[in-house]
Amino acid sequence: MITGIGLDVVELSRIRRLDAKSSKFRQRILTEYEQVEYNQLTAKRKVEFLAGRFAAKEAFSKANGTGIGGDCSFQDIEIRKDDKGKPSVYFQRIETGLVSITHSKEFAAAQVLLQTN
Repeated sequence: MITGIGLDVVELSRIRRLDAKSSKFRQRILTEYEQVEYNQLTAKRKVEFLAGRFAAKEAFSKANGTGIGGDCSFQDIEIRKDDKGKPSVYFQRIETGLVSITHSKEFAAAQVLLQTN
C-alpha cells in the first residue's frame, strides 16, 4: 500500500550559488557516504548531484509527512545507488522508499514513493 508520495524541484543555479558560497551547505545536505561520491565527480556533475540529493531529501520529507526539521533532518536521509545505478531512499539507515531523480540544464527534480508491504 502506498503511504506517501513527495515531489521537489530545485534550480541548479540556486544550488551552485549556495555551494560556492560555503561548503557548510553541502555538509548539511550530504551524509558522509554521499560526500565521498560527490568528491569523485566533475565540477558540473557535482552541482547536479547535490541538487538531486537536495530535491530527493525534500521529496522524502514531504512523502513522510514531516518536512525537514527535528524529526527528519537531511542527515537522517541518504540516497544510495545499487550496482546498476538505481537509487533508493534510506531513512535513519533503513531502506524506506523508491526515488527517481532527474536533471535538466536548469533544474533538478526528484519524486519519492513510500509504501508498506
